[in-house]
Amino acid sequence: MPPSSSRLLIALAYCAAALPASAITVTRVDVSGLPDESMAQNVRVSLSLNDSMGKNLSGRRLAYLLREAEAETREALEPFGYYSPTIVIQRSDRSVPEGAETQPAARTATADADSGEDTRTLTVSIRVEPGSPVRVRAWNVGVEGEAGEDAGVRRALASFAPRKGDVLDHTLYEASKSKVSRTLGGHGYFDADFTAHRVEVTRAENAADIDLRWTSGARYALGDAMFLQTPTPIIRDDLLQKLIGWKPGDAYDDLELERLRRSLVALDYFGLVEILPQPENAKDKVVPVQVNLTPAPRSIYSAGVNYGTRSGAGFSLGMERRYLNSRGHKALAQIDYASKRKTATVQYRVPAFAWLDGWYTASLQAADEQTDSLDNRRLEFVASRSGQYNDHLNLIASAHVLRERWSYFTPNRPITDYQYASFYFPSLRAEYIDVDDRLAPRRGSGGTLTLRGGKGGANGHATFAQLHATAQWFHGFDADSRLIVRGEAGHTFTGELLDLPPSLRYYAGGDRSIRGYGWREVGPRIVNSVGETYALGAPNVVTASVEYERYFAGPWGAAVFVDSGSAFNGKRPDMHTGVGIGLRWRSPVGPVRIDIARGLDSPDSPFTLHLNIGADL
Repeated sequence: MPPSSSRLLIALAYCAAALPASAITVTRVDVSGLPDESMAQNVRVSLSLNDSMGKNLSGRRLAYLLREAEAETREALEPFGYYSPTIVIQRSDRSVPEGAETQPAARTATADADSGEDTRTLTVSIRVEPGSPVRVRAWNVGVEGEAGEDAGVRRALASFAPRKGDVLDHTLYEASKSKVSRTLGGHGYFDADFTAHRVEVTRAENAADIDLRWTSGARYALGDAMFLQTPTPIIRDDLLQKLIGWKPGDAYDDLELERLRRSLVALDYFGLVEILPQPENAKDKVVPVQVNLTPAPRSIYSAGVNYGTRSGAGFSLGMERRYLNSRGHKALAQIDYASKRKTATVQYRVPAFAWLDGWYTASLQAADEQTDSLDNRRLEFVASRSGQYNDHLNLIASAHVLRERWSYFTPNRPITDYQYASFYFPSLRAEYIDVDDRLAPRRGSGGTLTLRGGKGGANGHATFAQLHATAQWFHGFDADSRLIVRGEAGHTFTGELLDLPPSLRYYAGGDRSIRGYGWREVGPRIVNSVGETYALGAPNVVTASVEYERYFAGPWGAAVFVDSGSAFNGKRPDMHTGVGIGLRWRSPVGPVRIDIARGLDSPDSPFTLHLNIGADL
């Protein structure tokens, strides 16, 4: 401790003890001079003086707290590598005799105003010069034994910090030490232990020597997995065994257990999945695995109301059976009913485990759309096989049978000359998602790529092939703001666009396309007998969007955005651009987005209102 600092503390203690009996209240503690706010915050929370702020203190108690403040400050800086700081503690106080006029701030600190004693308010200032930090002089960190050649353990050692020449940051040191220990345990080195575990600090030289070594012992192996379904088994054990990605005797790896957990969760049969390796019960270093499963409710019922400017008011009803039988089959039925748009869907799914975990799915959907411009009905059957290729990529192969009837008309003069088309086509689709949070991503990207094509039409001779891609990129600037970039591109290879039904054409405009324009407003139009124009659809589409979003107060935020794009014939798009602002709310049911936008294509363009509820992906 510097002599000047010691003399100051002793003087402070004597001064405080010599004060007459009075109410002394510490109103504020200031910490300054430190290069990092996290250091200052650690000092504040370490001070006993902090706990006494706003309370009446005796002179003796105050002297003790001021004396302790230096030691507590010094100790609070050591985890950051600063062992020799210079600390100056100062105080400023003010006496308020009985009956004297006081400022509001002094009144808040006054106690026993009728006691006839003086009241003192006190501000404590702690000025710190951190000095030179302690740096790592000698560094000896490693793992001996079989794990020394383990790739995962070697990566953990390679990222160990601090290293030679670095500031001795205790937080980094403890985190790195824990990472190596977790990696050893996660790779089955359950007998690993320290052979050296020492950090020596030489204050006079501002130097530290790290000596940290493990001996790993032999690596354990994975054994059989035992599934326990309580209270009553609902799924056959042989079906669950297909999810296991290891064979008994394979090297132990926590990643295999995590893959099994994700596969069980993805099936959505169970409300609770608990995977417990039991190295304490290992025989010949083979670890049995116990999987505890609690069934989720068998049925899911859903109901909702909705409104769309094109579809009108409506409601939806749905029911899903998580498991129909012990083989894990699922079924779903859903109805969406609105005044101008109606759909009914039934779906049956069977778990698939060959090659990639996924589903065999058969679905049938009937749809009826009656808008101001279009009378459209369709019936579509889809048979598909999905497979989870890895943590981020899902692949889907499907076969479609589509029957569609449509006609464009004027409300006052309906056209009853319907067009009919039947198409049969396969489809390949890839879905990629790699984000930090699927509900409200702040970092990462996602996208889809779809290739489909087939033959059909009114006479069975029309052919088409389509390639369509979407992409999204998210970048968070800080905890409350992010940038969202979206894009879409699609092309149809066909010489008979008008023979394709509306559901196989591209459109642009609306909530998730180009805000500032109505639904399907951008693109080729047809003119009816009274001069009204309606969306015809196009063989090509391209759209792009850039949006900046910032939250200001809790769950509330705002956004600004620019959207642009077109649905078009030929090779040159007629780009339409919309700009706008939006309100954001992190609601309990997911993000809510309300946008007001205006198209820049025409000076007479109206403002449009857009509402979206749900995840960004």
